[in-house]
Amino acid sequence: ALLGRAMGKLQSKISFHTTKYRADGSMEEMGPVGTPRQHSPVHTDGVTAVAALTPDLCVSGGRDKTVAICSWRSGAELRRFVGHQREVTKVTSALDSNRVFSASRDKTVMMWELHRAPGPSQCFPGHDMVVTGLAVSPDASQLCTGSRDNTVCKWDIETGECLGRATISRNLVTDLCWVPGEPYVIQTSEDKNIRVWDSRELQVAHTFPAKQHIQTSCDVSQDGRLCLSTSSGCAGEGGEATLWDLRQTRDRVREYRGHFQTTTSCVFLPRSPAIAPSVATSSYDSTVKVWERDTGGRG
Repeated sequence: ALLGRAMGKLQSKISFHTTKYRADGSMEEMGPVGTPRQHSPVHTDGVTAVAALTPDLCVSGGRDKTVAICSWRSGAELRRFVGHQREVTKVTSALDSNRVFSASRDKTVMMWELHRAPGPSQCFPGHDMVVTGLAVSPDASQLCTGSRDNTVCKWDIETGECLGRATISRNLVTDLCWVPGEPYVIQTSEDKNIRVWDSRELQVAHTFPAKQHIQTSCDVSQDGRLCLSTSSGCAGEGGEATLWDLRQTRDRVREYRGHFQTTTSCVFLPRSPAIAPSVATSSYDSTVKVWERDTGGRG
């Protein structure tokens, strides 16, 4: 389950063992005799976001304004949700539930339920521009959203009520990630800052030293001790991922450099006894890189 959730965060794909990913975005799964099995496209336009729902299912959002639930293994589409008026920008799911959340350029977030009616079961309007950050609390009771309107909002998932709204000048939100088991939310921004929000009062508890480039995405380790952020870049300048200490020094631990353009996504990979702790990053340079977390070496 952890591997599914981790890989779902990457919007570019990593090739592992019997599964190969084609440049056109379709997947080939190698059968026992090496015969490729190709899955048909799920969306009619570009796929903008993907996340794990269960160990067997993933949720995706696209420029076609829809949200789809598909099987990882067979490629079969199980549900399609229609309701957004513009492109879907982010998708996520509530841990151990059938609830799916999608953010959109139509300035709203919608909640969908796998086994209920095809329409949204809850809508969260309130932002003035495209919603670019989306995170669910560990207990699945609250939702945190962020936007290019410089605001971060907190919502009651059951009622749809906005519980808090905070605005910081020039804080164009690019991503949000809730720290497991904690009331804290990590947020990246176009103002080159990485902020740690205390969701209880919706106040900034800490701001890491500003980077040189726009921060595009973030992730948090399962133990809540470390976080990752990624940078924009061009022609080999920028594009690094940065590891930060959340618990002790609250400072930079190390950087992972090797991408030649904007790094768009990052994820802590699940721990394995046979493999050193690792992180993965994807970039506009058409590559996905896996790094040893504690040394910065590439796997």
